[in-house]
Amino acid sequence: MPRILLHTCCAPCGGYVIKKLQSMGYEVTVFYYNPNVFPEDEYKLRLNEAKRFCAKEKVDLIEGGYNYNEWKQKIKGFENEPEKGHRCEICIGLRLLETAQVAIENEFEAFATTLTISPHKSAEMVNKIGHEATTLYNIKFVDNVWRKEDGFKKSCDLAEKESFHRQDYCGCEFSIRV
Repeated sequence: MPRILLHTCCAPCGGYVIKKLQSMGYEVTVFYYNPNVFPEDEYKLRLNEAKRFCAKEKVDLIEGGYNYNEWKQKIKGFENEPEKGHRCEICIGLRLLETAQVAIENEFEAFATTLTISPHKSAEMVNKIGHEATTLYNIKFVDNVWRKEDGFKKSCDLAEKESFHRQDYCGCEFSIRV
């Protein structure tokens, strides 16, 4: 069974994608790497929900580092960009390149991300960045658009069934809806 490292932003997005990848024949390990999440309490809440679901499903989870200030420096000057803009491109690039690197270091055959399940993200942008990472790290990127075939709705249904914490913003302070 090929091993895949799945970058996830939260349990509501991750739960459905984990099950889809397993049905595709992958042995899934979750990579929680989200230095963009603000505030830190929200980061910890999302991480703990992901850990809870992974433990229940007997899926390994690797936690990446959390350095919000470093992330904020990388997106400096793009704070006012709209969702799906250049700030998101920088942020997604940072997270997917780190996922690809960790996948190579830990001898995974492929990597993927849950980010294409969200209607608030550009699947084209996410997949383009994922494929760029493959050229740098020589690893397969699984580029499904998880929101297709009611994937987003199914992830919401699973989140309700599992009583996951559901947030109403992507994670960064600039995406919080007031």
